[in-house]
Amino acid sequence: MLKYKLITGGIPLKKIWKGYLDASLILKVTIALIIGASVGFIFGEDASVLTPLGDLLMNLLNFLILPLILFTLIVGVNQTKLNSLGRMGGKVFLYYAGTSALAIVVGLTVASLFSPGTGMVLDTSETFEAPENPGIVSVLLSIVPSNIVTAFSEFNLLGIIFTAIVFGIAISYLRSKEETQLLGEQVYNVANGMNEATMFVVRGVLQHVPIGVFAIVANTVGTQGTGILLELWNVVMVLYVGIAVQISLYILVLLLFKISPAAFFKEARTPMLTAFATQSSSGTLPLTLNAAKNLGLSKSLYGFSLPLGATINMDGAAIRIAVSAVFAANVIGEPLSITEMLMVVLVGTLASIGTAGVPGAGIVMIATVFAQIGLPMEAVALLAAIDVLVGMGATMLNVTGDLVGSSVINKTEEKKKAA
Repeated sequence: MLKYKLITGGIPLKKIWKGYLDASLILKVTIALIIGASVGFIFGEDASVLTPLGDLLMNLLNFLILPLILFTLIVGVNQTKLNSLGRMGGKVFLYYAGTSALAIVVGLTVASLFSPGTGMVLDTSETFEAPENPGIVSVLLSIVPSNIVTAFSEFNLLGIIFTAIVFGIAISYLRSKEETQLLGEQVYNVANGMNEATMFVVRGVLQHVPIGVFAIVANTVGTQGTGILLELWNVVMVLYVGIAVQISLYILVLLLFKISPAAFFKEARTPMLTAFATQSSSGTLPLTLNAAKNLGLSKSLYGFSLPLGATINMDGAAIRIAVSAVFAANVIGEPLSITEMLMVVLVGTLASIGTAGVPGAGIVMIATVFAQIGLPMEAVALLAAIDVLVGMGATMLNVTGDLVGSSVINKTEEKKKAA
């Protein structure tokens, strides 16, 4: 015991652990980001020794996604009327398509002002082969899984959402009929109990988030280095300016619907920072759902909108597409025309939906848009080098957009109920 007291400066380990548990999650994550970046800069690639801690966090978060979506949606569907569910679904789709298009316009505007890539010479020896874009039709078909077990094992989020909604509706129907009401209530109680059990597990996993974030950031900074950042600083800078503008627009939208930005970001900041560190909208989903719960949003809404948003709503990736297109056009000395910019908006919006669930989706989207408007694929290889740096900010914006949309739609539903 004396040995442990010496190591901890005379403070008992139990007291240190209690202090860690009592500290706010956002404080712990912020400190983890700072310490992780410092460790990465100091130790460089040696910081990769911490990788298992980061991998553990991603495993834990992914472990929770399936039961969270399944039970949250089943319970949520049973807490609302079916016509309300359809109305909310329509609003969610319109919001996601609209904000994706807006994000591309923001990216094009900001990139046109700063003109990244001007004067840079393209290395034609660099080549890049992007994974095939599955297209919107393929994504839509994947919503209905041919096999439930396969949908779960292959982590088909759209298929899991569909399964949860279908069985949620079925349970709701059983509860509404006198002859099956008792059976329906029993099944619902099981789902509700599993949902509460899942949230209990979430609270435990949240304690590892700061440790995992620390490891991921340290490894990312240590292996990525500053060379690439300095070489393509203009692209990275313009992308983050675009992200800042988009967040400012989110704040305006929140104010327009009389939602307090301070209260919103108080809950949203933890999933935002975690998304920044992990670069995974799906992986951050347990924290995003937890934030929506703390914001007091309807479970029947966020249980559907957030998992769907983690799959198809990519405002950050949309800005990235726009900035990348302007960059590539400037590198070859042929700035985009108004017609080509409109093409970027159209193709980019569709690509952001059509690449749902594809590994390295950001690069796939960029390659898709470049192919459509005739920009050089060599530029994609160059942009792939800063994939991690821009992916962090883009993922953070994706998660923020999902939460803003859910908050706004929740507000409109509250007004409808009050009317």
